[in-house]
Amino acid sequence: MAVGFAIAEKRMRDEFGETVCNHRTWVFAGDGCLMEGVGQEAVSLAGHLKLGHLNLLYDMNGITIDGSTELAFTEDTAAKFRALGWHVVEACGHTHQDIDEALESAKAETERPSIVMFNTVIGKGAPTKAGTSSIHGSRLGVEEARAAKAGLGLPDVPFEVSPGLLNAWREFGKRGASDHQAWKTRLTQLPKGKLNEFYRRVERLPPEGLSHKVKEAKQNWLEGQPQVATRKASQMCLEILTDQMPELIGGSADLAGSNLTTTTAAMPAYSAEKSGRYLNYGVREFAMGTVMNGLSLHGGLIPYGGTFLVFSDYMRNAIRLSALMKTKVLYVMTHDSIGLGEDGPTHQPVEHLASLRAIPGLDVFRPADAIETMEAYEAALKGNGPALLALSRQGLPAVRNKASEENLTAKGGYVLRGCEGSRDATLIATGSEVSIALQVADILSDKSVKVAVVSLPCWARFDKQSRDYRESVLGPVPRYAIEAASPFGWARYTGCEQQVFGVEDFGASASCEELYEFFGFAPETIARKVLDRLQKRKSERAA
Repeated sequence: MAVGFAIAEKRMRDEFGETVCNHRTWVFAGDGCLMEGVGQEAVSLAGHLKLGHLNLLYDMNGITIDGSTELAFTEDTAAKFRALGWHVVEACGHTHQDIDEALESAKAETERPSIVMFNTVIGKGAPTKAGTSSIHGSRLGVEEARAAKAGLGLPDVPFEVSPGLLNAWREFGKRGASDHQAWKTRLTQLPKGKLNEFYRRVERLPPEGLSHKVKEAKQNWLEGQPQVATRKASQMCLEILTDQMPELIGGSADLAGSNLTTTTAAMPAYSAEKSGRYLNYGVREFAMGTVMNGLSLHGGLIPYGGTFLVFSDYMRNAIRLSALMKTKVLYVMTHDSIGLGEDGPTHQPVEHLASLRAIPGLDVFRPADAIETMEAYEAALKGNGPALLALSRQGLPAVRNKASEENLTAKGGYVLRGCEGSRDATLIATGSEVSIALQVADILSDKSVKVAVVSLPCWARFDKQSRDYRESVLGPVPRYAIEAASPFGWARYTGCEQQVFGVEDFGASASCEELYEFFGFAPETIARKVLDRLQKRKSERAA
């Protein structure tokens, strides 16, 4: 996330000037942080982008929970960081003069990120536990704490800050206040237009004219009925949004041509020489997620990043932290089902939608066409946390053919097509299966079965609607769900998983059309099964 902060600082500096944005990002890390894969991804990207205002303070105490780092971590960290393009400083972490000199050396470097490797002793001062794993995550204990305080010249009381230390700390605070006031003075000296834009960006207010452009696009698509994959619809949306919102900063984990995350306004890409609005993250999905959290937390920018939905597993902790921290991050996840075709079961997500929907505070959108995709982006940008868009690889028919002043996708679910009189059944679907549900409804209608079709692009948002609204949309039972993914979770809407047409195994390698036929998503197959169940239900009730 600190790499995200540093990327954001460089971008904001280039946009608003170094008198307003010219700060350093300091991040503390331990031995474990440099063992984890996401740490390696992050430091590699930082070195590549030459983030000269990023400073990593490495507490190199050689201890982890299981014992000495000699058990599993013996690489030459200094040599590795130099090879990655970092400025490396080594110092004693217990000597004030060494610490000061090391920090000054890091601050003097502006062309490369800096790592300060502080050699330390964990628990220094504890007579029997210093330098051991027993102090890593455990209490000192009464006797060890008493002996440590005696050795350090501290009073034998539970907790005390002497007046001298307290006053010194408060003086540091006053220094920060004066620095902040000087910054505010410099900020007001910006030209009025740039100053207003800065305030708008950090306060996350929408730009003027955005709603008009969104409405205009939806009207054009309503009239044109584009038959496109929702990943292409996403790019159509992003072309408009990135043009209207300079705070949007995009990227992809080496899949830009597949995710379709590049736009005219976002180019040229971010580089070591000059910041931009598009990041080539390389094959670093996990770091992409964490960097985007940092970009959002910094302020002034709203990140979006793309990869395949199946790879959400690898970056799940970053997505979870987005939800936990309520960061404004947009995850653009394409190739969202067996519909991606020949790449096969390794790339075809099955259980992923269910697992992502289980994350509290994450809006998972699976739009069915271009209009729903734009509404999903609109809802996500107005929301107070992260959102994930699951988008199709395959082309889809347009399903929305009626204008609406209301953002129906923002409600999470709505009746896409009703029926005259009371319903015999309700078909509920998301994404690429909404058009299939409409075909099933046509077949059943020809057999005098009254069916309503519900599009349910975002469960989390639908569940927040009033009970009356939800019941009016879902209608009475029986209800049948259609989604080319795990049926897990659908019973909350259908009443039981037996009324869900889903995928209960890993996918297979074949064309999209063959796979949908094989896994039972042909409209005729679903219609026949629904009709059989309705007739069985009718017979049972008559008996």
